[in-house]
Amino acid sequence: MKTLSELSKDELLELKKNLEKEYNDEKSKGISLDMSRGKPSAEQLSLSNDMLDIITKESNLNTETGMDIRNYGSLDGINEAKRLMAGILEVDTENIIVCGNASLNVMYDTIARAMIFGVLDSTPWCKLDKVKFLCPVPGYDRHFAICEQFGIEMINIPTNEEGPDMDMIEEYVNNDESVKGVWCVPKFANPSGIVYSDEVVKRFANLKPAAKDFRIFWDNAYCIHDLYYDNKEVKLLNIIDECQKAGNEDIVYEFCSTSKMTFAGAGISAIAASKKNLDSIRKYMSVQTIGFDKANQLRHVRFLKDVENTKNHMKKHAEILRPKFDAVLSVLDSELGGLGIGTWTRPLGGYFISFNALEGCAKDIVAKCKEAGMVLTGAGATYPYKNDPKDSNIRIAPSYPDAEEMKQAAKLFALCVKLVSVDKILSAK
Repeated sequence: MKTLSELSKDELLELKKNLEKEYNDEKSKGISLDMSRGKPSAEQLSLSNDMLDIITKESNLNTETGMDIRNYGSLDGINEAKRLMAGILEVDTENIIVCGNASLNVMYDTIARAMIFGVLDSTPWCKLDKVKFLCPVPGYDRHFAICEQFGIEMINIPTNEEGPDMDMIEEYVNNDESVKGVWCVPKFANPSGIVYSDEVVKRFANLKPAAKDFRIFWDNAYCIHDLYYDNKEVKLLNIIDECQKAGNEDIVYEFCSTSKMTFAGAGISAIAASKKNLDSIRKYMSVQTIGFDKANQLRHVRFLKDVENTKNHMKKHAEILRPKFDAVLSVLDSELGGLGIGTWTRPLGGYFISFNALEGCAKDIVAKCKEAGMVLTGAGATYPYKNDPKDSNIRIAPSYPDAEEMKQAAKLFALCVKLVSVDKILSAK
């Protein structure tokens, strides 16, 4: 098979003619698909419907310590919820605060506290001339949006199959006092699906920051979101343990939530960190809130019970998600394999597939898809300031449509990739 760049100009023009006819046929079908976010499907959400019946007016509404969940109290979470979330993150309960429905909210608040009050009595970031964050790319657009809102300068850090370029990270962190943080999605990274290697985790834990208020923002959103539990379950080295071993226990904040385990809009979240960090967080939280939703915390505990039961629950999610990922990858392989116009990841978990088109093509591909009725995450969204310097990365989110719709969507996507790529190659002939 020839790659598209090996075709003659006449062959490319003929191919373009055929592709345009096929594209117009697809447009005429009135397709309407939204894959702009990694939303759980209704089928996934229904897995947790029994949780809605767990707490009723007849239920025991007291925690194991006798606290009435309907009343005030328990600033940092009920004991049962701490135990559950600590188990999911494999940390001790004293290293956990249980918060509200979304870890994004917790990450935002953590940045806001650092901006306003500083980190462990350091100068508040808002009083500094410059605050910088390192951003492994492609990455999570909402991390970048938080930094942008607070005026934090973002620095792109390239990634490979092992994780971020640690030589670059060490150079910045160990020598530049204005570098105050780094964003990480260490397991099934958004959007690439990569998992940080043991070496990468250990190098993070052993950083020697120039800034004493530097923190690793370890967004472990997909910590138990494997697609292949039976034979390919992926293990990630525990960052909290590694930081303790390195005598660097204060350097990291770890975040997670049940948003893609139970209900995406009504889960529970947690932050794990050292005692010093958590004591500081509680001090400011005590003014911000009297406590988060204890009824929801108890509901989750009585439904998920423990880590083992939660993993069994996540296997049901995997059974729903896996055929959708398989459908996308099968179409990409059959339609684009060997053409030399794109590469894509093959994740073992998480919610996304990362596609890299020919340089300068991503925006046009996304626009072509939208014109035909399929909405994707905006090109550039996986980079700070929505600026992908190569205009090549596209995030594919297979979770929300059903498997048949996903196959149809993947075929349309591949068609748009071919059309835009042919134009790109023709322009250089």
